[in-house]
Amino acid sequence: MKVIHDEPLERAGVRRAFVPTMGALHDGHRALMREARNLVGPRGEVVVSIFVNPTQFAAGEDFDSYPRDLARDVRVCDEEGVDVVYAPSAQGVYGSEQGSRITIDPGPLGQLWEGAHRPGHFAGVLTVVSILLHQVDPNVAVFGEKDYQQLELVRRMCRDLSYGVEIVGMPTVREVDGLALSSRNVNLDPDQRRLASAVPRALEAAQQAATGGVEAALAAVDTVLAEARLVADYRALCASDLGPTPERGTARLLVAVPVGRTRLIDNCTVDLGGDDVR
Repeated sequence: MKVIHDEPLERAGVRRAFVPTMGALHDGHRALMREARNLVGPRGEVVVSIFVNPTQFAAGEDFDSYPRDLARDVRVCDEEGVDVVYAPSAQGVYGSEQGSRITIDPGPLGQLWEGAHRPGHFAGVLTVVSILLHQVDPNVAVFGEKDYQQLELVRRMCRDLSYGVEIVGMPTVREVDGLALSSRNVNLDPDQRRLASAVPRALEAAQQAATGGVEAALAAVDTVLAEARLVADYRALCASDLGPTPERGTARLLVAVPVGRTRLIDNCTVDLGGDDVR
């Protein structure tokens, strides 16, 4: 396995799959790496990037305290049969330590939900993903569905700007109590970790209540969170492509819940009953 920092990535003449990460790798990332290998086969090439992107953190967010352990992350990649770890500096990604002077506008979808609570976040995400896709030049890139709004924005960027990269989403990997795996979970103290289990319970409650309609599903979320004395930054039901909420059929529930200083984001599919309406 190669570890590359700011040197150019050479093409091996085979199909290449890419898994972009910010490090602090966990079992969710391992699942993305395994899917990447499945997509290109034993003769293909899997590249994992490890880069904590400064431009997607707003002032006062946890950029400085974001967990970093490159040596451990490299070992995880090696265990999963990754071919190349790309761990560039900000200079290597942006050409400067200050980031790019030209950014990708995420459009109206980027102003909703996470975008409303973290202004500029998705411009930073799409800009770094765009640069990494050009630097790595993969045939396919694999993202987790936990960051569902991000996944949909990356898909739209690649489609609208004709990147020619297949974007594959992978189901969220969860802990035993249902909490979505996240690098930020390590910031939860034991009491907060117990409270955090209310988030997946709220999603499950919404799924069970959804046949009663959109308001019933959202009310179920609020009830479960209130029992844990938690309040969502947002909870929203929308179409699977994050368009307007359907009256019935399959929808997507998005939630973000602060627990202490850690924001937990999660999502799930919800069946509102009847047939899909398009």
